[in-house]
Amino acid sequence: MNVNNSSVSEAQSYQEMGAYWDTHDVSSYIKDGDPVEFEVDIQSEVSYCALEQTLAGQVSRIAVNRGVSAQTLLNLWVQEKVREAMPELAMAA
Repeated sequence: MNVNNSSVSEAQSYQEMGAYWDTHDVSSYIKDGDPVEFEVDIQSEVSYCALEQTLAGQVSRIAVNRGVSAQTLLNLWVQEKVREAMPELAMAA
């Protein structure tokens, strides 16, 4: 993200920008209804992986107990496993 593109919130990530606008009203920043133009260019990609139905239900219950979404929980778990596997991948290369 180009930090210069978010002059109002001074956010340095999309997450910071979202958190800012969750607590601020955009109407406070509009002068006399002047028209504005902007472009949103989010360059992220989502990939879906199928889970067996029972496993998906178990993941969902664990996520609810931890207060996060199933997607967040799975991303955290996969990131952890990838970090663990990286030394093995480097040695095999």
